[in-house]
Amino acid sequence: MAYVSVPADLGRVRSKIMFGLTLRQLVCFGSGAAIGLPLYFGLKAGLKCSSSLSAMAMVAVMLPFFLLAIYEKNGQPLEKAAANIIRVIFIRPKKRPYKIDNFYSLLGRQNTLEKEVAHIVANSQKNRELLLPPVWDGRQAKRCGVGDKDGKKRRKKAKKVVKCR
Repeated sequence: MAYVSVPADLGRVRSKIMFGLTLRQLVCFGSGAAIGLPLYFGLKAGLKCSSSLSAMAMVAVMLPFFLLAIYEKNGQPLEKAAANIIRVIFIRPKKRPYKIDNFYSLLGRQNTLEKEVAHIVANSQKNRELLLPPVWDGRQAKRCGVGDKDGKKRRKKAKKVVKCR
């Protein structure tokens, strides 16, 4: 009985085009060969270099293309990984301060502002009491122990300011 393994993560499956290589790999290998082979034959025939020297030059020129085709780390090709390394080492600052929006300091500032507003309102009410004549009603008379049930004494006392403790 035939057995076919199916990978659990289909995101890692790459479509193969030719010779079991992906399109990216074919383009990289082809461009490496297009640059490396003429260099090899040009050095060997044109400059009369030895075969080993021209082969070493060809390998040195084709190696970056092979690395671009084959190398992959954490699902990223070489150019993305290299761009990330360059960004971290050279572009971004070395020391990055850890900054947060502290919720508790926000609550503290809000509490301070509320106290300040309450203080302003209380002071404005005290100033209003000094400027306006007092309004006399039965509840104040009973609370301060002044006046009677008829209200005769209340009318006389309404002209005076009575402070309750």
